[in-house]
Amino acid sequence: MENDFAIRVDGLTKKYGSTHNLALNNVDLRIPYGSIFGLLGPNGAGKSSFINILAGLTSKTSGKVEICGIDIDKNSKTARGAIGVVPQEINMDPFFSPIEIMNIQAGLYGIKKNNMINIDILKELNLEDKANAYSRSLSGGMKRRLMVAKAMVHSPPVLVLDEPTAGVDVDLRKKLWTYIKKLNKNGVTIILTTHYLEEAEKVCDYITIINKGMVIACEKKKQLLDLIDIKQIQIKLDKPLTKIPRDIEKYIISKKGKNLILRYSKKDITTGQVLEKIISNRLRIVELSSKDADLEEVFLMLLKNN
Repeated sequence: MENDFAIRVDGLTKKYGSTHNLALNNVDLRIPYGSIFGLLGPNGAGKSSFINILAGLTSKTSGKVEICGIDIDKNSKTARGAIGVVPQEINMDPFFSPIEIMNIQAGLYGIKKNNMINIDILKELNLEDKANAYSRSLSGGMKRRLMVAKAMVHSPPVLVLDEPTAGVDVDLRKKLWTYIKKLNKNGVTIILTTHYLEEAEKVCDYITIINKGMVIACEKKKQLLDLIDIKQIQIKLDKPLTKIPRDIEKYIISKKGKNLILRYSKKDITTGQVLEKIISNRLRIVELSSKDADLEEVFLMLLKNN
């Protein structure tokens, strides 16, 4: 590899109509090889425009984009071959079977029949028994998995998943992510857009948040979560608290019977020090759980400030 980035973007701008209607505004982005990269933002933030430019479905206004070191302007055909895109919308011919859909897609990439691995891909996605069924007979979750299979027919090194688990039940979501993680383990770079922030927090290595066409955060997941230094602990005492001790009063945000919720800045005090204060007031803890800031809190904070 020439560099460490599967996707390299410099000054990417996309205008629709007037100069005031900027979908993407001078975006710079680096997506490392082999990462699971979350691309998050509210509706209308510019995520779809970014993905469509990568896929060659939309022309950019200005800027430079490279996919696996291939400039999309200088060698657009090769660049498109380096990426597979799973769109939000389920788009397939209802009168073709899954294997026919995939064979046609592979043919578009110039893959000869004896080199196709389509049945193996269907096996990985638990769709082998539906290979010859009409695609219109598939359930919603099966159609979603077929869209992933279709994007992988040419074994692209980069896979874009645009809301891949929308409308998919929990069991199918787990199966889908098992396959996606296997692809990533084998070196495929994954770009994920999702409104399920809990899912993004669980699977992504890096996260970028865009708003109004601009990147407002781009960090490793841990660094992004550390932007909020708030810690929260929930405590159950052996008996109801009748009087709140003064030295822990400012940390308590909820008190119900035996249960207390305390919230504090990790810069100001450690969890150990908070517990020491509780014990020094002769309060007996019988249960304890803790919670750091999650991606949703960081996401909302950044949107509020930008």
